[in-house]
Amino acid sequence: MADNEIRKEYASEGITVVWKPRKCIHSEVCVKTLPNVYKPKEKPWIIPDNASAKELKEQIDLCPSGALSYSLGEGFTEKFKSNKHMSNKVEVLPNGPLMVHGELEVTLADGSKETKSKPTAFCRCGASDNKPYCDGSHRAAGFKDA
Repeated sequence: MADNEIRKEYASEGITVVWKPRKCIHSEVCVKTLPNVYKPKEKPWIIPDNASAKELKEQIDLCPSGALSYSLGEGFTEKFKSNKHMSNKVEVLPNGPLMVHGELEVTLADGSKETKSKPTAFCRCGASDNKPYCDGSHRAAGFKDA
């Protein structure tokens, strides 16, 4: 992670929502899942008090870019779901990225490795500045399926 990466935190009881805007691909999964929490036309645009910590965690686990994450408050416990029995699935989004679901290890161009256990958006247009991950550049590049 870059030292100068923008990171914004929105705290609520038991959970803090973390947003990294440069990673966001504007898939709108957050807005569509919890419209009372994510309001892009307002400031602040994330209002975590409008949902339970459980609802926030479930929604954040769906974020395809990793732009949203969370940290749990002190004394807050959670039972983690195991992805060990989940099969991997690849979904081609129309005019957009490849969505990979399941647990996987990604080897980056520099040889470093990252483990992903939630849906991950991979660039297929070639325009992303965050390769191999999608950063939403396909929109500006006018990428269309053949």
